[in-house]
Amino acid sequence: MLEKLMELIDKNCNNVDKKIVEKAYYFADEAHKKQKRESGEPYISHPVEVAYILVEMGLDTSTIVAGLLHDVIEDTQFSYEDIEREFSVEVANLVEGVTKLGKIECKTKEEQQADNVRKMLLAMADDIRVILIKLADRLHNMRTLKYMPVKKQKEKAKETFDIYAPLAHRLGMSKIKWELEDLAFRYINQNEYYFIVRKIAEKRVEREKYIDEIISQLKDNLKKSGIDSDIEGRPKHFYSIYRKMVKKNKTIDQIFDLTAVRILVNTVKDCYAALGIAHTIYKPMPGRFKDYIAMPKPNMYQSLHSTVIGPQGKPFEIQIRTFEMHKTAEYGIAAHWKYKEGVDTANDIDKKLTWLREILEWQRETSDAEEFMERFKIDLFSDEVFVFTPNGKVINLPYEATPIDFAYKIHTEIGNSCIGAKVSGKMVPLDYHLKTGEIVEVLVSSTPKGPSIDWLNMAKSNQAKSKIRSWFKKAKREENIVKGKDLLEKETKKQGYNFGEIAKKEILDTVLKRYNMNSIDDLYASVGIGAVTSSTIVSRIKDIYMKTSKMDEIDWKKIQENLDQPMGKSHKAEKKSPGIIVKGESNVLVRFAKCCNPVPGDDIIGYITKGRGVSIHRKDCKNAEFLLKNKDNMVVEVSWGRPKGAEYIAQIKIEAEDRGKLLAESMEVISNSKTALYAVNAKPVKNGLAVIDIKLKISNVDDLKDVMKKFRKLEGVIQVYRTKN
Repeated sequence: MLEKLMELIDKNCNNVDKKIVEKAYYFADEAHKKQKRESGEPYISHPVEVAYILVEMGLDTSTIVAGLLHDVIEDTQFSYEDIEREFSVEVANLVEGVTKLGKIECKTKEEQQADNVRKMLLAMADDIRVILIKLADRLHNMRTLKYMPVKKQKEKAKETFDIYAPLAHRLGMSKIKWELEDLAFRYINQNEYYFIVRKIAEKRVEREKYIDEIISQLKDNLKKSGIDSDIEGRPKHFYSIYRKMVKKNKTIDQIFDLTAVRILVNTVKDCYAALGIAHTIYKPMPGRFKDYIAMPKPNMYQSLHSTVIGPQGKPFEIQIRTFEMHKTAEYGIAAHWKYKEGVDTANDIDKKLTWLREILEWQRETSDAEEFMERFKIDLFSDEVFVFTPNGKVINLPYEATPIDFAYKIHTEIGNSCIGAKVSGKMVPLDYHLKTGEIVEVLVSSTPKGPSIDWLNMAKSNQAKSKIRSWFKKAKREENIVKGKDLLEKETKKQGYNFGEIAKKEILDTVLKRYNMNSIDDLYASVGIGAVTSSTIVSRIKDIYMKTSKMDEIDWKKIQENLDQPMGKSHKAEKKSPGIIVKGESNVLVRFAKCCNPVPGDDIIGYITKGRGVSIHRKDCKNAEFLLKNKDNMVVEVSWGRPKGAEYIAQIKIEAEDRGKLLAESMEVISNSKTALYAVNAKPVKNGLAVIDIKLKISNVDDLKDVMKKFRKLEGVIQVYRTKN
């Protein structure tokens, strides 16, 4: 292993002290000598593999040494001081930085993940090499994931998709990103992964012959023009093929450009000359040319992309870049590391990490872990548009960005003073979606009134949203406190509670700690401005309340009040028996409890209320369980009668993959069943899922079970279950 490491250093690195690397190898070998990997291999194999990856990136001595030692502090008896004494403060800091990323307090999964990402962002801001080591560590762990339990495989693969692959993408490290995605894809969607692998293997020979023909034609023509080049066919990665199939709703046989042709040349001038030659040989497809050389991606990626029609009328993609651009495309920020050439380019690297400072800026404003993770993923993986200032400066913004995003990207005060915008000389509304190549001019007021609350919905970038929220927090705090308190009280009432009763001090303290807030006024203000929704806060308060409250002291009082309240306009008693027999009598005033909506076929009990007859509950209703336990004298035996034509309302929830026609197919199921639709509400939720809440008119529980069974057979449905109000 050590010999191979030294050979790789000679091949890929400059100015690396091999004696120190060798010392680190023996130090790590001694530290881990009693440890084994899940595969049964000696533990030292893992840090050495991490070092291989770092060497392939061409990194410096300290980074390679820290890669060899990255698990020493965490997993062995050696300390920070030991590494500092044997090597250097720099190496010890790198190892400690990587170690800290693995130490997370035991909280909810969202909080764990958010804490981990925040630590990574801060570590990156301090020394980007910490994340380069962590990415190498994760890559080797993913390569050996087959030795882990299935549950652990799924968890690690999802975390890789959510955090590490996006980070590699943002750092411009496409080689690492693609491999991480393919490995994670293999464990999360095994069937789809092996289907694509099998289908690609079936036509590999035919495809290679086709690409070889194209490469031969391009080489001959470039040589005639005096352009030195290196041309290769690059097969598309499995996950990118799968994503394309899903995004464009195509089968793998309908995707022709499974392979891209990459042309590497010496100069930028040669890049454009090669493009002209390629377009002379093959007809370019309209709208499929992208110039990332003139306008590089924020992750430093530079290349010319063009999709052309090749032999046999099949389209394929051509990528053209210089050899230097190719190194950057493969290893991103690592290719620019200042120690590689022994030249200080720290300022240059700092410019390339402006996106990191922007994330650090808005993440301080975000207290909710789940919201933070969603915004983080959007920031890392969103598509981009490139627009110009009137002076010709290129500004990159998220896909579908508006003039508001542009204004705040220029300067906070420009955003706060914005009253309008011109795009390519024409006035546009502030919710206009900017397109690549447009020239944007912001119109500002000399007496600014500040942003509008509607801008939060118009803005697409987290940076702009953070600055808008910050303005409202400072400028309208008192107003937002009143508004937030009112929203919380209304939402609590909507969920059947009283805010003053359930929002006890100890419960609020827990919620404030969860959202990193100092006072109840901070909470009200955050809800008032829309930084966190009232439904999210009330649900969390309610959950804590239900877990910590004693039923004997609190819930019975609430249940009693709800059940015994006088009849109001919204609670008209049934004039006729709805098919319930109470202790053998059918002519008794009854009503169905809204908390559980019983229907014929459900096991039920009756509770004698004051002035409203008998309230009917399902036996599995929480209120009913309490009644049976505590108020036997008020509970009566009830059973279902046989009324003609009686209808009952049942409520169910469908959780499924978000796709077209899901709602239409659900409605078709209802129309073909013995039930009738009473109400429906469908909405997309996170991670590509959708939820449909349906209220049905039914005659008995058997009809309900039948329609639920049919729902479960629909494509992409994850689960179907009965709910309560």
